Amino acid sequence: MNTSMARAHRAAFLAAMSDGDVAVIPTGGEVTRSRDTHFKFRPNSDFWYLTAFPEPEAVAVLRAGHDEPFVLFVRPRDAEKEVWNGRRAGVDGARERFGADVAYPIEELPTRLPELLAGAERLFYETGMNPMFDSQVMGMLASSHVRSRDGVTAPGVVVRPGDILHEMRLHKSADELAVMRRAAEITHEAHTGAMAALRPGIYEYEIESLVDGTFRKHGGWGPGYTTIAASGANACILHYTENDNEVSDGELLLLDAGCEVEGYTADVTRTFPASGKFSKAQRDIYDVVLAAQRAGVEHVRPGNTFLSVHETTTRVLVDGMIGIGLLKGTLDENLASEDYRRYFMHKTGHWLGLDVHDVGRYFTEDKKPVSRELAPGMVTTVEPGIYVPADDDTAPEHFRGIGIRLEDDVAVTESGYDNLTASVPITAEDVEAACA
Repeated sequence: MNTSMARAHRAAFLAAMSDGDVAVIPTGGEVTRSRDTHFKFRPNSDFWYLTAFPEPEAVAVLRAGHDEPFVLFVRPRDAEKEVWNGRRAGVDGARERFGADVAYPIEELPTRLPELLAGAERLFYETGMNPMFDSQVMGMLASSHVRSRDGVTAPGVVVRPGDILHEMRLHKSADELAVMRRAAEITHEAHTGAMAALRPGIYEYEIESLVDGTFRKHGGWGPGYTTIAASGANACILHYTENDNEVSDGELLLLDAGCEVEGYTADVTRTFPASGKFSKAQRDIYDVVLAAQRAGVEHVRPGNTFLSVHETTTRVLVDGMIGIGLLKGTLDENLASEDYRRYFMHKTGHWLGLDVHDVGRYFTEDKKPVSRELAPGMVTTVEPGIYVPADDDTAPEHFRGIGIRLEDDVAVTESGYDNLTASVPITAEDVEAACA
C-alpha cells in the first residue's frame, strides 16, 4: 500500500459520506506477547487502507466536506524511545510523508476530538473492536452532549464505517490487484520450494520455516496468517498450526500458506507426497478434490453468485466421493442428507484482500437473504477438500487418515476470472514433478 493508493481510498470514502459527517478510525497499539515483549505490530486493515500509516497508537479522523478533511493523531518524535524501539514519523512526518492535512500528537486526542466532532450529525465509528477506546470515544460524546446548553453539538448517530468501507475493500482496484499478484508470485516460490524440500524424516516446522523465510526473502511482510504444515492425519484438522510432527514415508503434507505484501495476503493450499509419488488411495481422493476445485474456479464469473460456486464445487466433490466408494447412495440423496459433511465440512471459499478472511457481505440485505452476485474486482478463494479421520471406521480403511485441500485465489474480471495463483503446481503430475 503506497500513499497514493491510500489517498484514492480516502477520497472515495469521504465522497460516500455526507457533508459534515466525521469518521474516527483507530489502528490500535502493540499487543503484549510475554511480560515486556510485544508481537510484531500490524496496522488495523481499515486504518491501513485509508492512511498507509504503519505505526501503532494512531487515529485517523476524516471530515467529509471539510477544507482539511484528513486529520491524523500519531506518536510524537522521541529521541530516547526511538533508540530503543525504532524511528517514528512524528507529527511533521504524518503531514509531509503520509498526506495528513492536519496532524497532532496522540496525547492531544481527548481534547482535540470533541472539537473535531462539533457540529457533526453522524459519527462513523466501529464499536466493539477496542473496548478501552470505545469508552474514550463514548465519554467524549457524552461530555459534548452535556454541554449542549453552551451551544456545543455532537453527533447524535453512530454509524458503522464498514457499511461503506468494507464494500469498498471488497472491490479491488487495478493497483490492489497488482499487489495481490505480487503476493501470489512470492507464494508460488514458497510452495514450490516446499515441494522440492519435502522428504520422509523432515519435520513440519522445517517446511514452515522454509515457507515463511521465502516470504521475507522476496520482500513480503511474512505470512498473512499462521502457516499450516500438516502431515498425515494432521491434515484432517482444518486449522492445524502446531507444525511439530515428523513427516513419515508415504504421508502427504497439506501446506496452507500465503505471503502478505503491503498488507494484502495470498491464501494458497497444496497437498503433496513426502515420497514424491501419490499412493493409489491418495491419488483417488486427490483427483476428486482437483476436479471439484477446477469446477469451482471455472464457475467464478460476473452474475454467478458466491454460493453457487460452493454448490457447483460440492456437487462435483460429492459425486466423486461416491465414485471412489467413500460415500454410499446417490448424489441427490447425499446432497439432501448432507452426509458428505463428515468429510467436507466447510464452505468452498471466502473473500480475500487485506484480511485473509476479508470483509464484505456474502448475502444481500433483503428480508430473505440471497447470495450476492460476483462482480469485477472481487477476489475469492476456491478451496474444496476431503478429510477422512484416521479413526473413522465407516470409511474404507485405505482412505483413513488422508486429508487433502486445494486452494487458489481467484479474481472476478469483466468477462470471467483470473486465477492469481494458477502458477503453483496443482495437477498430480505437476506436483510429483515439483517434489522430484
